[in-house]
Amino acid sequence: MSRNVLVTGASRGIGRAVAAAFAASGDRVAVHYGTRRAEAEDTLAALPGEGHVLVGADLRDPEAVASLVERAVDGLGGVDVLVNNAAVNVAHPLADTSYEEWRAAWRETMDVNVFGAANVSYLVARHMIDRGVRGRIVNIGSRGAYKGEPDHPAYGAAKAALHSLGQSLAVALAPHGIAVASVAPGFVATERVADRLSDAVLAQSPFGRVATPEEVASAVHHLASPGAVWSSGAVLDLNGASHLR
Repeated sequence: MSRNVLVTGASRGIGRAVAAAFAASGDRVAVHYGTRRAEAEDTLAALPGEGHVLVGADLRDPEAVASLVERAVDGLGGVDVLVNNAAVNVAHPLADTSYEEWRAAWRETMDVNVFGAANVSYLVARHMIDRGVRGRIVNIGSRGAYKGEPDHPAYGAAKAALHSLGQSLAVALAPHGIAVASVAPGFVATERVADRLSDAVLAQSPFGRVATPEEVASAVHHLASPGAVWSSGAVLDLNGASHLR
């Protein structure tokens, strides 16, 4: 049976691969974008099947988030699966960053990566509860939550918060039949990090490479499946044994 899936930050990279994975299995997808409308339209046009919709919103704006969820629900006829993928990652190494830049980087990162994801999760979860949907929420976290992000400390902290949010919601939503899990990828070969894929980065994994967006999407698709309900509360490491905990 097909499901209705909202993927935030689906204009490119991991989000695009996640949207494609769900569409390939017969699901309808709401493709969210923040500012990259043209790329999001490319994602939408490439999805197999019918009934997909495009939804733009600035996740820093709570009112825009409410409109986003409403449009996704109306456009798809409901939401059964939410994938919180949208994120910003602003470099702000402490020794080279002014106090003003430091505060701005933290504010932007937390507004999108934590508060935006929390607000989308709240609204989608309430929709699921009100309609009796035994839904799924999957968060795209990061290895950086555990390994540390010295040049992007707000990003690492935000992803740790996202993992924690997922675990709190897993406990809160289980009585409603809603499962929540997270993935924690290491480096993934996306457009955003293309200029950082050095030999040293590739050597972090004993496989000698980094992940593909499709590999992350496959894990997300599995965690959202009916058979993975007992993974609720889990944070799945996806880093090719580059960081073990």
